[in-house]
Amino acid sequence: MDWQAHYEAGDIPWDEGAPHPALLDYIAAAGPFEGRVLVPGCGRGHDTRALSTIANEVVGMDIAPDAIEKARAFPNAGREEYIVADLFDLGQELHASFDWVVEHTCFCAIDPAMRSAYVEAVAGALKPGGHLFAIFYLNPAVDRQPPYGVTVPELDRLFRPAFALIQEWVPARTFAGRESRELIRVFRR
Repeated sequence: MDWQAHYEAGDIPWDEGAPHPALLDYIAAAGPFEGRVLVPGCGRGHDTRALSTIANEVVGMDIAPDAIEKARAFPNAGREEYIVADLFDLGQELHASFDWVVEHTCFCAIDPAMRSAYVEAVAGALKPGGHLFAIFYLNPAVDRQPPYGVTVPELDRLFRPAFALIQEWVPARTFAGRESRELIRVFRR
């Protein structure tokens, strides 16, 4: 998928124009995210900005330069920065440097054949004992193009070797049309 071309064309239907409501609910209930937070596939940075108000440092990362340019066009909400980078090719400076990874739309956008590599990349970005907060699509409306759905047994198989499951729930609040289609999980590396 050519994500840069989508941003250049203004074809970004996944962008809801706001942080995910369930992420906002988690922030309100759980309080500050301690340490450094990575948001892979951050797009225009809505989740990144929401997190930057309650985290020490948040790095929004996207492979599409136009996504990062659009994210930087918003006023800073806290201590956030945006970088153009590939999650699957993190440099040494990003390896094991995050306390949290917040997943919202990256996992569902990649080819399902790359999911094991995704888990390895996220585990590599996290410090030992770091946490992953993830919003997964269980049954999106389309299945031959992103967003790609995932099953609970597949999540268990993919994440169990590197992560311990701490919590899971179906979000009470989400974007219109996503009701009962998402599962939130919090893992510890």
